[in-house]
Amino acid sequence: MGVDLYELSPELRTLVDNELDRDEKIAWLGRPDPKAAGRGYLPIQLFAIPWTAFSIFWICGAAGFKIPEFKQGFDFFPLFGIPFLLIGIGMLTAPIWGKRLASQSVYVLTNRRAIIFKKEFSGMSIRSFQPDQLRGLERKQHADGSGDLIFTQEIPGHGDNGPHIGKVGFLGVANVKQVEDLVEQLAASTV
Repeated sequence: MGVDLYELSPELRTLVDNELDRDEKIAWLGRPDPKAAGRGYLPIQLFAIPWTAFSIFWICGAAGFKIPEFKQGFDFFPLFGIPFLLIGIGMLTAPIWGKRLASQSVYVLTNRRAIIFKKEFSGMSIRSFQPDQLRGLERKQHADGSGDLIFTQEIPGHGDNGPHIGKVGFLGVANVKQVEDLVEQLAASTV
């Protein structure tokens, strides 16, 4: 149902080993599906298409729609569009980065708690959820049995476009119903 501890990279295995207490036992270990993580970036990728196209058009327009001639000096004005082009390329490749980060993340359910090891650009984020925090789960399941087991929803940041609500839990796991049953058993063990 899950993955074996020895299927993890040595660095990730060491992180998991160091996080566990001496008498804590792993009941389930799983990984997010990189494809599902990549699909989560699809709206960003779709927005990036016109953004990048306009950036290229702007750079070409600023250059007069011609190849620059260096005999009469160089016009730096078209270079102001390059940061926007790079942002567009970054957004176009967001699914690749999402897949890569997901492949370096792991979910652990022990006899005491649920632990999320989530790879982020700034490093590894490790969050633990005690059994009393694992009540009121939300399960989103796809036709193939995979899905998300959401522990909580948070507002991580408040940008210009309003709050963004992020899901926290075991996201993009196979056999999500079986994982939910295991988590509910842990939550019920402290009632």
